[in-house]
Amino acid sequence: MLRRIGVPVAAILAFLLLWEAIVRLNGWPNYVMASPSDLPAAYARFWSLFLLGGWQTLWRTVAGLGLAVAFGTLLGMAMGFSRLARDALYPLLVGFNAIPKATLVPVLSLLFIGQHDFNTVMMAFLISFFPIAVSVGIGLSTLEPEYRDILRALGASRVTIFRKIALPKTLPEFFGALKVAVTLAFIGTNLVEIVSPHGRGLGALFQSGATNGDYPLMFAVLIALAALGILLYYAVVFLERTFAGWAEREAT
Repeated sequence: MLRRIGVPVAAILAFLLLWEAIVRLNGWPNYVMASPSDLPAAYARFWSLFLLGGWQTLWRTVAGLGLAVAFGTLLGMAMGFSRLARDALYPLLVGFNAIPKATLVPVLSLLFIGQHDFNTVMMAFLISFFPIAVSVGIGLSTLEPEYRDILRALGASRVTIFRKIALPKTLPEFFGALKVAVTLAFIGTNLVEIVSPHGRGLGALFQSGATNGDYPLMFAVLIALAALGILLYYAVVFLERTFAGWAEREAT
């Protein structure tokens, strides 16, 4: 337990010390490159905006991620259980994922004018469902056919096969993809908050700092986003150890 907490904390502190040392050794003023020692003043000055913006960014990211989990799992089930669906959907998914997501922000803004929360949640969803769908699809497609044949002979439906056999088998891959999807969902949320100027979330606070040349505020927002990402990542780790801890024990 001490190692699991101490090692990440030590790594973060080492990163901050290295960042501070680089800034000081190069003699950069805070209007060129902010240092960690400049950030507490920014948090103290704009703490209410950080709390409000952090909450707005977090709940919309979690909402988009929840949609990505539901849709990605269903899509992965379709691709995993049907070779026809897999052959048909993979090119579409790869092509869609190759589109720069920043180009979708103005499209969503024009389609759903004024629906800021909906646009942000949709972008978080669109950018994060791909790894979940692919991981579930691969996990199900590699399921031993003997298991499926036996269960089908016993009258089990596809849902039963998925729940009893396929789901436990795909859980390690699913949670691995979910860890990736967490970071992607934050990227999607902040794309809309920065590109689409509706004044909400940490992305809007970052854009405000960029407009006013307030580098300490900009870097403080980046660190706050990183902290939220780490928080959500460890929430996924907790769920993984709860529902798929057996995979980690087997690996050790």
